[in-house]
Order: sequence, then structure tokens, then C-alpha cells
Amino acid sequence: MTAPTSTETLADTLHGRLLRPGDDAFARAATPWNLAVRQRVDAVVEAADADDVAATVRFARAAGHAVAAQSTGHGATGEADGTILLRTGRLDHVEVDRAARVARVGAGARWADVQAAAAPHGLTGLLGSAPGVGVAGYTLGGGLGWFSRVFGLAADHVRSIDVVDAEGTPRTVDATRDPDLFWALRGAGGDLAVVTALELGLEPVPAFAGGRTVWPARRAGEVLAVYREVTAAAPRELSLWLSRVEAPGAPAVVVLHAAFLGDAATARDLLSPFAAVGDAVAHEIGPVALDAVGGITADPTDPAAGRSRAELLTGVDSGAVEHLFTSPVAPLLMLQLRHLGGALAEPGPGAGALGAVTEPYLLYGFGLAFEPGISTAVGDRLARLTHDLDGVASGRKPVTFLAPGERAAAAFDAPTLARLQDLKRARDPQGTVRGNHPLLG
Repeated sequence: MTAPTSTETLADTLHGRLLRPGDDAFARAATPWNLAVRQRVDAVVEAADADDVAATVRFARAAGHAVAAQSTGHGATGEADGTILLRTGRLDHVEVDRAARVARVGAGARWADVQAAAAPHGLTGLLGSAPGVGVAGYTLGGGLGWFSRVFGLAADHVRSIDVVDAEGTPRTVDATRDPDLFWALRGAGGDLAVVTALELGLEPVPAFAGGRTVWPARRAGEVLAVYREVTAAAPRELSLWLSRVEAPGAPAVVVLHAAFLGDAATARDLLSPFAAVGDAVAHEIGPVALDAVGGITADPTDPAAGRSRAELLTGVDSGAVEHLFTSPVAPLLMLQLRHLGGALAEPGPGAGALGAVTEPYLLYGFGLAFEPGISTAVGDRLARLTHDLDGVASGRKPVTFLAPGERAAAAFDAPTLARLQDLKRARDPQGTVRGNHPLLG
């Protein structure tokens, strides 16, 4: 019997919607959040439920297609080209068990959804800085954010995962049911199975404070010096991100973003050394509601075209880091130093594939890419970051910080990568499931 290859066959089985090139809604459905990434997909399935996910994977396997799953497309890289794009945005349910401190979250949910459900109970998920990001993609790639210095990676707080495997079979994996796949999914991205739901551990936070301080760019060297001093002795409850920002049409500035698991008075005390740097043009440190964490950095919520690159750093005392931070960053919009350490460097025995993040800092560069000439200039500048940081950049980074074109090998040591690649060959020999950063290739 010949395997079905027409998407008409698939459309008849779906509760959701199948879109093909030429359909009115196809272009929009195929476009990820990052508008700089153009996805040339063969079809889009907007799944209504987990059954639609399973039907799509079974069809793709039988027809020799590949499936790429995306909720928001924040992490899109272009690897979805030639696939059936599986949009999971409608799988956005969130249920919080206050007593168990657990959230059951659909693959289409965003962190704003989780925080809205958890915050009234004094609980938080381990989100990043932008609550509009999808929970599944962020968590599968490791998940590094404001709470990581205390609680570690979001991936290591996953209790169980509902998946559709590469054969199209729905199942639940956890530490006892397929521990190898459970380990791999927590940190290696979505290249081994399509996730339909996750069960996440939540953390109690009695008090939380945060905010920002802004200085003119000419103070960058002084602010960086204090940043080194404060982060060297900071308790793990305090997370500091320092940004050099040059927005079009605005003065160049240096911005300190702070998040503290505790009361605002203690946060201000810990940040008092920064008061020695004059000319602060804004200073806002105060209590922050757990469902308003996104306000600390006020990341964009609307789709945008941008290019980025990240490097884990072995320290920030080098002349290379100082030169980067005290020099103009154009054509980039921003260079940002994030203080890591704490629980990130101490994963427990149940940690996922990413393991320990022992580097104490991360440098993140971002530039707008809304037209080809600017995109090229931004890309060239980002590519030079590694050269500029020679001897300081460790050469690896979490999956969620891999840029388009970077391979999964950059996230793992050789034994871990080999184990992940063996799993991919064994579980998905046809390559039916394709993540943003494929494990093979």
C-alpha cells in the first residue's frame, strides 16, 4: 500500500486547521515572532489538541516529511524550511496545584499565562525576562532567567513531559518512564519529540523586588567597575544584568537591571555601591509582583526583526570586556552582561542534558535587522564578538542562546553530545522531528 502524501489526507483528520501556500492565512501562520527569520515551510498545522499533533507526526513519518513545532517562534532559526510547521499556540492551558507547587502547562502557553495563574498563590515559574516567550521552547532549551541563581535552570524543574514521539505515539516521560528521553528533552531542545504539555515545579517567593538604574554612556567604565565588585560578592538571591544600549534617536546609556528574591529595602542596600557613580538619570528599585516580572527589562512584546549572539564568559575582569563595554556598540542596539553562578553551577542528580553552567557571566548582543543592509552589518558585528572576547569566552552556551546557524554541538561537551546524537539516531532515524538546533548535522 502506498503511503499517503497529499496534505488533503491530513486535513481530514484534524480538529484544527491546515494551511498551504496560497491560502490567505498561510504567510502569517508561517511567520515566527522573530521577523528576521524567513521560514519556507511546506504547510502549517494549527493544532487544536494533542490528537492533532499525533496525527501530523504520523502523517509526516508516512509521507517522508519532517515536522517542526513552534508556539511563538521566538527561537526560530530557519531550520523549519521544508517541513510541516506545527503551531501549538492553541494548546495553552495552565493549571496550578497550589499544595503540590506544580503547574501543568500546555505546549502553547506563554510565561505570562503561568505567572498569572501562579502569582496569586505566592508561587513563580522559572521564567526569563520576557513573559511573552513560550514556556515549552524556553524550558526545553534550558531556561535561564531572573531566578536561576537561586533555583537553577527551568529545565531541571520539569516533573514530567507529555510528548508525541517520532512514530506519532503520544506518551508521558519522566524520571522513571523513559528516563533517557526525559533527560535529553530537558536542555537539548525539541529535536527528539514534539512536546504537548509539561508539568513544572513552582517555587514559593514571599517577597520580590527589582527595577533599573540608568546612566549616560560616558559612565560605562565606572558602572562596570562597580558591577564587578558587587557581583563578586552578591548573594545568590540577587541577579544583576548590565546593558550598554544605543537606541536609534536616543542618547547612549548604561542600564543596570536588578532582581532580588527578598524585600526592596535589602535590595537597595545591596545596590548601594552604585550610588557612587554620578549622573544617574533614572533609579527605580521597589517591590515587583510575580506576574509583573517582565516590567524589569520591558522587553518588546510585538514581533520584531532582530539578530543576536551570546557567549558564556569565564570572567569580566579582562581588558576585552572593558573595551567592549566602554566603546560604541553600533550597529548593535545592545550589549548585555548577565551575572550567573549560584545554583546554575551546582546541578543536582536529576539535572537534564545541559548540566552545570559553570561560567559566571554571559554576554548577549542584539541588533535590529529590519532591512538587509542593517541585518548584514549587525551580523558582521555579532560574529566579531567571539574574536573580541578571545580568551574570555568559553565557547559553549545554552541551547536557548544559540543563534541561527550555530549547531547544538556548541551547547554540550563531547560525551553529552554523543549520547544525545545516539538517542536521535535510535528514536528518530528518519528525521521526522526537527528542532531549532538539530542534534545531527
